Amino acid sequence: MSSWKMTGALVGALALSFAGWTLAQAEPKGAPASAVTQEQLNAAAKDENNFLHTNGNYDQTRYFPGKQINTSNVGKLHPAWIFQTEVKESMETTPIVVNGVMYVTTSFDHVYALNAKTGEEYWHYKHAMGPVTTYCCGPNNRGVAVYDDKVYLATLDAKLVALDAKTGSVVWQTEIADPTLGYSETMAPTAVDGKILIGTNGGEYGIRGFVKAYDAKTGKLVWTFDTSPENSVGVWATTDATGKDLHRDIAAEKAQLTKTGDPYKTVGGGVWQNPSIDLATKRIYFVVGNPSPDLDGSVRPGDNLYTESLVSVDLDTGKYVCHFQYIPHDLWDLDDTSPTVLVNAKDKDGNVVPAVIHGGKTGHVYVNSRKDCSLIRFSEPMVSQEGMYTLPTAEGARMLPGANGGVEWSPMAVNPELGLTYAVNLHQPMTYQVQSSPYPGGKLWLGGAFKVIATEASFGNVTAVDYNTGKIKWQVKTPLPMMGGPLTTAGGLMFTGEGDGWFRAYDAATGKVLWSFFAGAGVNAPPASYAIDGKQYIVVGAGGNTQIDFKRGNNIIAFTTD
Repeated sequence: MSSWKMTGALVGALALSFAGWTLAQAEPKGAPASAVTQEQLNAAAKDENNFLHTNGNYDQTRYFPGKQINTSNVGKLHPAWIFQTEVKESMETTPIVVNGVMYVTTSFDHVYALNAKTGEEYWHYKHAMGPVTTYCCGPNNRGVAVYDDKVYLATLDAKLVALDAKTGSVVWQTEIADPTLGYSETMAPTAVDGKILIGTNGGEYGIRGFVKAYDAKTGKLVWTFDTSPENSVGVWATTDATGKDLHRDIAAEKAQLTKTGDPYKTVGGGVWQNPSIDLATKRIYFVVGNPSPDLDGSVRPGDNLYTESLVSVDLDTGKYVCHFQYIPHDLWDLDDTSPTVLVNAKDKDGNVVPAVIHGGKTGHVYVNSRKDCSLIRFSEPMVSQEGMYTLPTAEGARMLPGANGGVEWSPMAVNPELGLTYAVNLHQPMTYQVQSSPYPGGKLWLGGAFKVIATEASFGNVTAVDYNTGKIKWQVKTPLPMMGGPLTTAGGLMFTGEGDGWFRAYDAATGKVLWSFFAGAGVNAPPASYAIDGKQYIVVGAGGNTQIDFKRGNNIIAFTTD
């Protein structure tokens, strides 16, 4: 194992050469950007040079096919360059790399185009934020989408912006939703078949969630899918997807429904992360977040469809295809936020079928059928579920896994050769306190509070799950709760970072730590990989995190073994 540590003098320098690598901040200039075709995006899973999607490919496997960096030489990894952004705040961006040009984002919606070989800046876009922004969990941005000659950004004030890939100038801008009503954007858009797909955040603000598709050239709205149907009541389910009792008072809920009607207009249902896309069937798969208000179910009777659900819709029209609800009438903010991943997995009879998997805040990895969204299996719990579904009280009731997870927004990664998916988890015991309040009109609407229990230990883990059986293959405990996400590669490696500043490479098969680097700030962003002139790089952002208050920074760090 080898490790590197950045000194204060090093971080403070604007340009420094040392041991063959650079901390570079050059004078901005136009980027030598090349157009990104649909054919390139379709073939991204086999592209050893670029990283064209937030999660690597339309299947969202976060599996990079290059293997120049592997288990035998990963110990030689060292920084090739470090780029410092202007914004020193929570960093959740996934770098996108197109033929040697890298695009990264920061909190408060800045976009940088960089030379992926040297780290030098080509251009820098700063979004002119509107007068109203609402966001529950930090001013984060998780990255851009690339398509043709444009770069696409979604913003905290609920705009979708198309930038010229060469210059960073605005080509068009459109309002996705009204930020005064509680809508905001932290997710990266998805580009496919001439459309830009985007969901919405704001599940804590009494919104009606959605996924929308826009014309990539003009910004014109193509279709909208509302994540809460006009009949959001459902089937009055009394258990979750695993059969656990939700302790619902169905009679009280039905009485409330008679009194106030269906709550679909304010029931929440944000979509926090990119959909996965089945190109063969032209269907997209995504998960929907929590109902609103989070902890007070008395004002939202019913199952609150399609919150806490896997949903599939038609790519071309946005029409509903199927759904599966994991937690009906959720009262614990255990919403589904980690992106869906498409795999081929064994069904209950041992036949390999097209499947979609998802890591939940419950600590389970769920395996569903792509055909009809039905549940095939769920994994062993990756975290403690002590007192799971204990009802919130006015005084405050303790429950695990807590409102952050399990798996939070962090994407999972898949190694298809091993049949394993990798998740990063949190262990944060919390108390849930319920307090009824009327709809506040676009302001925070939790219906109470959930609080970390300061006297109890909080920590995390990295877990590998066999999605064909649901069994945990290996697990490594971490001293702090985990948030950010992994990357796995054909070189037999899995990379992920930690909130205390460590960025590590694991043996994907065994969980053994093979290499570590200290980045000086929380590594709470998902890594990416790419190659230039035959040399493979690993890149990650180190900026900490607002939501769980890890040390802030402003570095994009690229590593190589040469």
